[in-house]
Amino acid sequence: MNTQEIKDLEGFTGVVLVPVFETNPQNVVPIEFHGVSIPSKVFYGKKDTHYIVEKYDCLHIFVGLGKKIDYKPLKNLFRRIASKEKERFGKNVALYIPETFTLQQVEATISGLSLGTYQLSHFKNDAPHPFVNKEFSLLILSKNDHAETIARATKIARAQKEVMQLVDLPSNVVTPTYMAEWAKDMGKAHGFEVRVFDAAASKIEGLDAFLSVGKGSAKEPQFIIMDYQPQGDKLRHIGLVGKGITFDTGGLNIKTAGMVHMKSDMAGAAAVLGAMLLIADLQLPVRVTAIVPCCENAVDKDSFYPSDIIKSYQGTTIEVIDTDAEGRLILADGLSYLIKNFKPEIVVDMATLTGSCVATFGYECAGLFTNNAELQQKLQYSGDAVGERMWPLPLWDAYTPELDSDIADVKNYHGKPYAGAITAAKFLEYFTDKHTAWAHLDIAGVAFVDDEFAKSKHASGYGAHLLTHFIENL
Repeated sequence: MNTQEIKDLEGFTGVVLVPVFETNPQNVVPIEFHGVSIPSKVFYGKKDTHYIVEKYDCLHIFVGLGKKIDYKPLKNLFRRIASKEKERFGKNVALYIPETFTLQQVEATISGLSLGTYQLSHFKNDAPHPFVNKEFSLLILSKNDHAETIARATKIARAQKEVMQLVDLPSNVVTPTYMAEWAKDMGKAHGFEVRVFDAAASKIEGLDAFLSVGKGSAKEPQFIIMDYQPQGDKLRHIGLVGKGITFDTGGLNIKTAGMVHMKSDMAGAAAVLGAMLLIADLQLPVRVTAIVPCCENAVDKDSFYPSDIIKSYQGTTIEVIDTDAEGRLILADGLSYLIKNFKPEIVVDMATLTGSCVATFGYECAGLFTNNAELQQKLQYSGDAVGERMWPLPLWDAYTPELDSDIADVKNYHGKPYAGAITAAKFLEYFTDKHTAWAHLDIAGVAFVDDEFAKSKHASGYGAHLLTHFIENL
């Protein structure tokens, strides 16, 4: 979405978007803008309301913000306007930015309007949103210069839309190879290095836990390594790992419900890919290395079995109790490879890992696991700032015996109907080489959602903005 700043509406005809903070229904002073006067009894800026007036060959859409509004509600409000009112938009659209708007509110507004152009109808002949027309330019009416903030907001929304598309497209399109090629293309376009290990190269590297999960699929596993290294001395070095199961049948422990949604089991990988795109696009002065192990967990004669003993990149052995606890197996190799070969000072992994986390938090926030209090605080700060919230659960050593195995070094699942998210995190911790600044985010409840923007479950875009904001504010 292109933008252009203007200083007044002289000669303008088209749609004008006017954000309004709430006054009072008994207020005798009407809301006035561009010669339009609205009595408070009719409209007073109540949150999630809007009022439309036609005057001077302009369609004025007054958007109620409430008395105060946080980042995500503001973003969703303007996403709603762009999405639900798109039939009203033509070539000429102007957005008024109040002088009282903070930079964060400007960012949320622009980002929301851009997100409103995302349509789930990838395989239908629906007309594209007017805002994505190459000739379209959103006019920004403001007394202040917001060019830098607007450019930033547009980049954030672009990365989030890429994440949403990766998650929403079906698994016969978004294969491990598709994700590897996506990473390569973005690396070339935005200046970060990308290497990919296919099955043969992964075998040579000793990524046996990763390969075990993908054995039952005809689609070749791809172990993606991305490295963004801007110029500069003494740069901080952050490591990211994302779970990339492009479809999860559950393996031989096959799922009995909800399999239609398992195209979304790579949402952690999509979030990390989107974060790499956004970090490079914003040219952040931080080195970021990301690992995205991608494969399918399918059912075939070559599928791995419950009771199998498999090796890991770390060198330890794993007893497979449940083949549907596969995401932690590929993350184990991803974490071990990242920490051993790149030695980042901070490591964050993101995965749609457990239904247990959904049972705990519902669809309101992700589960956060870390033993580093400062890291926890900074992640939660970023989550609150961008509206992608999380809440901590314990990593106490009291849970460690749950993963003891008689036959191997560790088992991948404790097989009990409690503490599933915690024991999954404890399994991952086993492969972090006691890293002192590691955090795990279980995003199973927040990555694929039911909301007002589609009739069926769909991608939320969770993670890319969160990770970028966190890295930017270290």
